[in-house]
Amino acid sequence: MPERKRVAVLADSDTRWKWGALTARRLVPDHQLTGFLLRGRATPTARQLGEVGVRADRLSEVTCAEFLAEIERERYDVVVLALVGGAVQAVLHGARALWPDPARRPVLVTGYVGVVYEKLADGLLLRHGADLVLANSRHDAERFRAVYEGVGADASAVTETALPFLGGAPYEPAGSRAHTVVFAVQPSVPDSRADRAYLLERAAGHARLHPGREVLIKLRSRPGEHTTHLEEQPYQRLAERIPGGLPANCRLVYGNMGEVLDGTDLLVTVSSTAALESLHRSIPTAVLTDLGIREALGNHHFLGSGCLASWDQIDSGLLPEGDPVWLAAQGVLPAQGGPAVQDGLPAQGGPAAQGAGPAAGADAYAYAVARAKVAALVAATRLPAPAPYYTRTTAPGYLPGILARHHLAPDGTPLPGAVRPAAGESRLRRRLRAHLREAARGAYRHGVQRVAPVIRRLGEL
Repeated sequence: MPERKRVAVLADSDTRWKWGALTARRLVPDHQLTGFLLRGRATPTARQLGEVGVRADRLSEVTCAEFLAEIERERYDVVVLALVGGAVQAVLHGARALWPDPARRPVLVTGYVGVVYEKLADGLLLRHGADLVLANSRHDAERFRAVYEGVGADASAVTETALPFLGGAPYEPAGSRAHTVVFAVQPSVPDSRADRAYLLERAAGHARLHPGREVLIKLRSRPGEHTTHLEEQPYQRLAERIPGGLPANCRLVYGNMGEVLDGTDLLVTVSSTAALESLHRSIPTAVLTDLGIREALGNHHFLGSGCLASWDQIDSGLLPEGDPVWLAAQGVLPAQGGPAVQDGLPAQGGPAAQGAGPAAGADAYAYAVARAKVAALVAATRLPAPAPYYTRTTAPGYLPGILARHHLAPDGTPLPGAVRPAAGESRLRRRLRAHLREAARGAYRHGVQRVAPVIRRLGEL
């Protein structure tokens, strides 16, 4: 029996952990998964990880330098970097410092967790140097290659795939159950208190207008938790300020988005990736235009989708359906039903477990090219040194600062003291350091969500 491949996923938030772990499943179906959480402001809590529902054989919290020491010490076949661009760049330069010449090293994979609507060039160039840069659609793959080719960089790493968490059964109308509207909120879109309060009030107003419907406000995190983006104005606190409170048929909910979508009849959002999950299952989906169609909101990404709508139109009964041509270009193909799926993969013991393929549904082929590339690279005796576009020659005023934030020198080697030796440190000292980190994170999150808004309001900033 072939030896299971060893895969490491390094993630810096709950959403990116989900993307990274599910991407690993798609790329290397039979593997041993070791998870690492990059220490930082968005390091997920145990509750957030439980809600994501993707588990690893082992999971630990590390710094960038500690992770580099790990992949040098342990033999991994594939490393998935589910991180912001700067952190990806740091790991790539660290890997180049570890393997400056062709050598037996892990295959380095990175990509994006969802809709790419801002900082396209910056984010992509920070990811350049990975062996595979995954694009979630044909549209994204074309844009990614254009950026790399535009600066004269090698674009061969760009590989078209699909969002790994597209899955679930096709939509079936409510029938005898209550019609359910889900408003999928986002931590930072929109960012102003007034705009977020407006959207919440419109959702509550829809519930009052349609008392026979259930309106669910799907939240990303609890107060004090952080996700990929900072949330300065949590909807939980805004809901407390609604006169009379939320109507009886409108409530705040948490949980796995796929499970929430199982009972959804209309998904409403500003620009959440949840819209793509919903459209994949042919659930009516509305991308809100109430605050305009603007790059800052990300809803401009949905131009041509057939889903742009306002709360007024939703109140009047509109149930938008996705445009098939737009959906195909975005890699969002209709779900086909069949075997039970979880996060786009057959349930344990299903066809994939029997070797019949790693994914179910119309997008089963989406990862075929990526899987073939990874398999060929893993089988290679030696791989060339990672070669990021950004170097001390191309970006001498930018790159050193990025590396320094992750305690790496300009050549990618760890700064003195960046890696603490585990041997010789008492358990009490480790626990004390962990408690201090949690206290510091709590103070930071309190400052972001409580103190900063007050200062801006008092200073009329």
